[in-house]
Amino acid sequence: MLEQLFNNVALMIVLTGALVGCAATLVGTFLVLRGNSMLSDAISHSIIFGIVVVWLLTGEQSGPVQILGAALTGVLTVFLTELLVSTGRVKNDAAIGLVFPVLFSIGVLLINLYARDVHIDQHTVLLGEIGFVWLDTVAVADLPVPRSLLWMSAMTLVNLLFVVLFFKELKLATFDPALAKALGFAPGLLFYALLMLTSSTAVAAFDAVGVILFIAFVIVPPSAAYLLTDRLWLMLVIGAAISIASSVLGYWLAVLWNVSIGGMMATMTGLFLMLALLLGPRYGMAAQLIRRRAQARANEGRTLAVHLFSHEDGPGEGEENVARALRDHLGWSEARAREVLRRSLDENLVIREGELLRLTPKGRALAREILEPWELGTGGARVAA
Repeated sequence: MLEQLFNNVALMIVLTGALVGCAATLVGTFLVLRGNSMLSDAISHSIIFGIVVVWLLTGEQSGPVQILGAALTGVLTVFLTELLVSTGRVKNDAAIGLVFPVLFSIGVLLINLYARDVHIDQHTVLLGEIGFVWLDTVAVADLPVPRSLLWMSAMTLVNLLFVVLFFKELKLATFDPALAKALGFAPGLLFYALLMLTSSTAVAAFDAVGVILFIAFVIVPPSAAYLLTDRLWLMLVIGAAISIASSVLGYWLAVLWNVSIGGMMATMTGLFLMLALLLGPRYGMAAQLIRRRAQARANEGRTLAVHLFSHEDGPGEGEENVARALRDHLGWSEARAREVLRRSLDENLVIREGELLRLTPKGRALAREILEPWELGTGGARVAA
């Protein structure tokens, strides 16, 4: 049964992609919330330097030594970036743009000089090929388990344990680092631990999706989740769900259209981000448009209530508080005035007495609520429309 499971090529590919996405989301969520999303880009490029250096020193092309070397390279990237920023001569984004191209280019040069005949090349490191993960297996209890699946399972578990064990500390350090420092939570240490896990996840993932596509998994699902919820734990869950869905849909669409599987998985994360941006219940463009229109309609009803209240029982009531006056005195078109009046009648803000428009108790209370600050500021005088 288990042997058939591990021999299922499609399942191994999809599962590897899902684990890459879940592991990346667990660390990427905090980078997105801290406004450090592009550090993942810097780290994912600069770890090539660490990978090559570790190979030159140890001859290891994969495994825990490589992961440790990449993690230290990620920390080195951030350290050098902060060192440049501390000089006060460059900003954070410029410092990132200076540091990671240097480390990345040194790594590529070392590959060309010393690793031409070794399975460390620019194409593999940058792009990966998730479609072939099932070919590179290791025996686990006499079962052929894909190496990438094994490493990504381990990284997902480590990242999950880190987030669960330090959830409160990470939450406080992310949203209020000053308070976290005052309480003795060492936010700087937590941040470097997070970056080490990001680097480790990147090097564990580069055989499957490459470091460039890894950036999509570490940034896009958390960003999409951020558009859908304000709760941190739910953001982590939604981000993981988006990663899994992107892996499943990306695989089948890639097979259907005969395109890159890893690329299609990353593209699907972008599709989910677009859907969240358009249809998110709170921050989505459609929801914001609906709220703006509702606010505009509510403001029109308030404007009508204030206008009628300002002339109520006054000498100009018969001229001002009639439907035809709304076009001239409020600058509304005939269609708009008719629509606002209809809504106000339906909402029981206004009633008709022949041609005269009168406020209901509800409409009068609304007008008083709006005008009260103004009346207080003008000594209680009624404001004329």
